[in-house]
Amino acid sequence: MNILVVDDEKEIADVIELYLKNDQYNVLKFYTGQGALDCIASTKIDLAILDIMLPDVDGFQILKQIREKYTFPVIMLTAKTEYMDKITGLTLGADDYIPKPFNPLELVARVKAQIRRYTQYNEGTKDEGDVIDFGGLFLNRQSHECTYNEVPLTLTPIEFDILWLLCENRGKVISSEELFHKVWKEECYKNSNNTVMVHIRHLREKMNGPTGKSDFIKTVWGVGYKVEE
Repeated sequence: MNILVVDDEKEIADVIELYLKNDQYNVLKFYTGQGALDCIASTKIDLAILDIMLPDVDGFQILKQIREKYTFPVIMLTAKTEYMDKITGLTLGADDYIPKPFNPLELVARVKAQIRRYTQYNEGTKDEGDVIDFGGLFLNRQSHECTYNEVPLTLTPIEFDILWLLCENRGKVISSEELFHKVWKEECYKNSNNTVMVHIRHLREKMNGPTGKSDFIKTVWGVGYKVEE
C-alpha cells in the first residue's frame, strides 16, 4: 500500500517513513506541499499523513484538494494544539489528527485502523445487508457508493460510517457518545462530542449542497441524532 507522508521537518518525516516501512508499507515522502500534490495526481494513494505547517501549500489546502476527488483516509499531523485547527481539519474531511510530539507506534496503529476502515467498504461479499435504500438515500457498503435524491455524494469512510449507523437505527436517537464509540472504535474523551458534531455538520453540508434539503439528519437537543423511518 502507498502511504503519502508530507512534513517539512526532515527528521520527523524520516522517522515516520522508517516505522511505516517496518510494517511493509510503501512510503512516498515529501517535504513540500506541491510535491505531494503532484504525486497525488499521478499515483494511487491509500492513505495520507499531512503536516499542517508547510513552506508552500499548507496541509489544509492539500486536504481540500484531496477531498475534491478522493476518499482515501487522511491523518493530520501538527505541532499546533489549538482547538480550531482540529475542527478545521475535521470539517475539511480529515479522518484523524495526531499532535506533535507523538509516539511513532501510535501513529502506525492509527494508520492501520484507518486502512481497515477504508478497505472494508471496497472489499467483501455483497448481500442484502450491504445496502440501505430509503427516503431518497442509497448506501452500498460494499462499493462505498452514496446517492441522495439521485445525486452522488462523496463521503469519507467516517462520514459513511456515521450515516450508515444512523440509517441502520432509523427512528432511534443515537447519542454522540454512542456514535463516537461505534464509529471511531474508541472510548469517548472530552472533545469527542464536538468531533461528532463537526462530522454531522459536514454530512449535512454535503447532503444539502446539491439537493437543498438539510433535515435528513435531525438533532434531538440534549440527546443525540436520528433519521426518521
